[in-house]
Amino acid sequence: MDIRTDPVAAAKAIVEAYLERSMVPDPEGAAHYVADGLTLTFTGGRQFSAPADCTAFNAKRYAWVKKKFLRTDAALDPESGDVHVYNTGYLFGEWKDGSTFETNRCIDIFVIRDGKIVSTQVWNDSAEILLDKAGLAEAPL
Repeated sequence: MDIRTDPVAAAKAIVEAYLERSMVPDPEGAAHYVADGLTLTFTGGRQFSAPADCTAFNAKRYAWVKKKFLRTDAALDPESGDVHVYNTGYLFGEWKDGSTFETNRCIDIFVIRDGKIVSTQVWNDSAEILLDKAGLAEAPL
């Protein structure tokens, strides 16, 4: 099977293309992969509805940020036809203070329906790293 006939392979390709566009950043290009009514949930429960919202949020936190993919896994829900996609890796980039990072663990969880991303959950270590930098971490990293 290939991307044209395998919904799991297609969903993985959609997610990776979306993430690549998001990292440019190119929120308009990323928007081509999302459905109307998209729900994006970032760490801390922050809710967004478009890739441009994520780009704006990231611009407040990072001077720049990219993602190194480790794995993209997916599973088809046979009842709904949705494909659940899990992309894991590391964020790397530069904080607003000019210091760099490269081992910020992350996982993005997607639901793909009818060839479009309908929801995303974004999880990473950024908040913990920022707490540690501010001397507020409850335990060493």
